[in-house]
Amino acid sequence: MPMRRFDLSLYLVTDEIRRPGLEDDVIAAVRGGVTLVQLRDKSAPHAVVAEFARRLKARLDEHRVPLILNDRVEVARMIGAAGVHIGTRDMTPAEARQMLGPNAIIGVSVSEAAHLDRFDPADVDYVGIGPVHTTLTKPDHATPIGAEGLARLCAAARLPAVAIGGLTAQDAPAVRAAGAQGLAVVSAILSDGDAEQAARRLRRAWEEAASGDVARPAAE
Repeated sequence: MPMRRFDLSLYLVTDEIRRPGLEDDVIAAVRGGVTLVQLRDKSAPHAVVAEFARRLKARLDEHRVPLILNDRVEVARMIGAAGVHIGTRDMTPAEARQMLGPNAIIGVSVSEAAHLDRFDPADVDYVGIGPVHTTLTKPDHATPIGAEGLARLCAAARLPAVAIGGLTAQDAPAVRAAGAQGLAVVSAILSDGDAEQAARRLRRAWEEAASGDVARPAAE
């Protein structure tokens, strides 16, 4: 059986790769406790993404943190990334698995129960569920599902899940109680001004939530 080891606890999704300082901010965030990085840039050419991803991967490898590419399956294969994250309107998980092989980490975006019927769970390693709240980093996002919706989808998915969408450290207890295995964030780290400290606060909040007594939202 393939060994696809990864930790969803604090999952960083990048903003545009052309932003000055992004690479250093990502590494600072890893020092602060980020466990998985997704490189997401919808507009940059493949060649630009590949160059940046190859450089970032080399630095992340030093910290043993996997690099996931958003949608860019061909680029992921080219640079030897750990895997990909794909949306409901992109290449299917089965196609991505065929291209990247049995050891790749493959994640899928889910915002409603119907999305779970579009793929074979055997082809998927985790689901990204959200948006939990409104977020400015993805203006065309689906309707926010809140903690209750997150709990319903975590229960229905029967796969490891990471919550996404406008999350901050204050959301950690509710997200953990809903059944997710981690927080996925963009602005909460990259717009903070100190990526390392922001990541440290989020990671601490996630770990402290493990011993909290927040009631799990109803999944029915």
